[in-house]
Amino acid sequence: MRKIFSLLLLCTLLTHYASAQKLYFPKEAVADSTILASAMPELAKKVIAFQSTFNRKMDLDHLFRLQMVANEYKLANESIGGMRIINKKNNVPFAELSAIQYQLFTDAKLKQADGQQSFDDAFKEVFREKHSKLDDKAALYISNSFFTNNGITGLQNDLNNSLGKQTGKDSIDIDNAIALSEKYNMLTVYRAIQPLAGSLVAEDNGKRYVIQDSVLIKTRDGIYISAIVVHKKGITTPQPTMLQFSIYTGAVSDITKDAVAHGYIGMIAFTRGKRFTPEQQIVPYEHDGSDCYDVIDWISKQSWSNGKVGMYGGSYTGFTQWATARHVHPALKTIVPSASAAPGLDVPMMNNVSESFVFPWIYYVSNNKFLDYADYNNTAQWDSLNAKWYAQGKPYRSLDSLTGRGTNKIFQSWIAHPSYDKYWQSMIPYKRDFSKINIPILSTTGYYDGGQVGAMYYFREHYKYNKNPDHYLIIGPYGHIGSQGFVGYPPDLNLGGYQIDAVANIPIHEIIFQWFDYILKDGKKPAILKDKINYQVMGSNEWKHVHSLDKMNNDTLKFYLSNQKSGDHYSLSEKKPLKRSFFKEQVDFSDRKTSNTFYHADTIIRDKLDESNGLSFISYPVKKPMSINGCFLGEIKAAINKKDMDYDITLYELTPDGKYFYLSYFMGRASYARNHSKRQLLKPGQIETIPFTNSYMTSKKITAGSRIVIVISVSKSQDNQINYGTGKEVSNESIADAKKPLEVKWYTDSYIKIPVWK
Repeated sequence: MRKIFSLLLLCTLLTHYASAQKLYFPKEAVADSTILASAMPELAKKVIAFQSTFNRKMDLDHLFRLQMVANEYKLANESIGGMRIINKKNNVPFAELSAIQYQLFTDAKLKQADGQQSFDDAFKEVFREKHSKLDDKAALYISNSFFTNNGITGLQNDLNNSLGKQTGKDSIDIDNAIALSEKYNMLTVYRAIQPLAGSLVAEDNGKRYVIQDSVLIKTRDGIYISAIVVHKKGITTPQPTMLQFSIYTGAVSDITKDAVAHGYIGMIAFTRGKRFTPEQQIVPYEHDGSDCYDVIDWISKQSWSNGKVGMYGGSYTGFTQWATARHVHPALKTIVPSASAAPGLDVPMMNNVSESFVFPWIYYVSNNKFLDYADYNNTAQWDSLNAKWYAQGKPYRSLDSLTGRGTNKIFQSWIAHPSYDKYWQSMIPYKRDFSKINIPILSTTGYYDGGQVGAMYYFREHYKYNKNPDHYLIIGPYGHIGSQGFVGYPPDLNLGGYQIDAVANIPIHEIIFQWFDYILKDGKKPAILKDKINYQVMGSNEWKHVHSLDKMNNDTLKFYLSNQKSGDHYSLSEKKPLKRSFFKEQVDFSDRKTSNTFYHADTIIRDKLDESNGLSFISYPVKKPMSINGCFLGEIKAAINKKDMDYDITLYELTPDGKYFYLSYFMGRASYARNHSKRQLLKPGQIETIPFTNSYMTSKKITAGSRIVIVISVSKSQDNQINYGTGKEVSNESIADAKKPLEVKWYTDSYIKIPVWK
């Protein structure tokens, strides 16, 4: 035992020594680029040798970069090759092209060293040689690899920040040496290849595609819609068209080329007022359905069209598909909406509560005909705006005036409709509209997709009002981006600290085009679609397939609120209390030093909960494993001293090892609990029944010994409207309405129902 302990102690000391070891690095290199260029290869060689001395196996992604800095280009290529083998085993898309920009750089360096070519000529040669062997999909996938999002200046700033840490020092520790080497390598590579890549990529595209990027399509009411149409060069027979209709006019050429690479005409059209349309006014949501109908009508009359149009895309472009399907154009044969927004239902308000995250988005899409990235990405200004509004207690409708930019018509139009009224209903299918939508549909969303409520609205309503909808659903542990299947990108493998199951790592992007081939080209149905609803059970490493939502579960856990304490929480009881009692909670809306917010989807697994501004309840440990499948719902029994309140309920699993696993969430306005379209104020002092149903869908295996935890809170946050409870229009309320704190009595016959499969 003593010998084993000595060995463990030695290993610990060696690891600590290795981490703390310093390497020589001249302090003059911080300010002198010539000295830096000489010092970096030597530093990289020392790091590689040091790691080898301590038998510390370096990740190949780090190793090849260090080898490049050390000018060991052949070894770097070998490491890249090894990394690709690993990536292929992990189902990384186009694994054989991982780090292609670095490989072509090293190939060019080797070619430059062997002959009389300049680096520029050598790089052009290896680029053209490589691309000539790639199919359209592969060439498209790597096309953005040769450009950096933050530009050369951004990379230089990153390097300067790392160098700044070395000011006045003549040594550097291992971890900082690795980080410095990687930033130096990125700057070196992109500074050399980015000026060459633009013309090389354009040259390659010219061999593959015919691109019409300035198409204008006239609508029935005389408005022109800007569009891009892309064909495969050399193909003249009519083809099906893959269409996206979007408000996002940023880097969109890849979308159209991607459709062409999959064997279709690629096309994207834009919301009126965007891109090259002469129309000046930009209005999100209101005209997209009708305008896209006219675009499809135009497509159906073109010589290159075979009369079949499919639509796809996520978030806003998911919404436009449903808005278009509502008008039922015969050429529209299928849609694949992902993470679909549902205006009035999940954006810009959730269950009638306006959310401020969407406010900067208005300016992002409407400041100009393209996108105002600089304004939108200035998160400091928007955080400051929300904090200012919250601290001053201004009415919510004044949010636009606090920017100093004056009245925003889009924002004011939205908050003028706090009910789900005809303004919102006219934008997307509503009730009986779904009965007319008979085309095949594939929807994708995720348990942690902020657009899930919208996506599931369309799915449920389609099944409710259509007798036999040909509508499939894929849902798993994905966020808003991961559930959309962008070109070449798999879902997030680690989502908020949760490592997704291996089987959840599916190629959503390719599945979407498999669907199009199935519907439009008589191809095979995507293998994952074994039934109408296809969902991944987190923690089980398996997919389940059922014919309807109610088949996802065969039992329900029903818990009542209990005033018995269980550690730091109150208890959840499986039995209805024989005698009704209540908990008291007081919320002072005039107090702006604190806020109530519990929903943080960016963190799935956490060590503890912040319960300072709410009530938490915990169940007994479950005795047998089961899975929670579906949306939790319930009834809140409460009496308040005012006429209204906004509240939220968050659902967790407390695992046997003491971790809180975030499962689902609900936020809503009590006065709209029974009808999103009609406000019914509460009566002060009277016990009210407040039902809730529209929570986020989830599916997770619950192990024996786990507990269910819920947190209930009155909403008071700078991130949403504040409902002061006067009964007036909430957007008009201000801190002047906060003279009397909100007093809530939460009654113990309140309950939640959690759908499970046992």
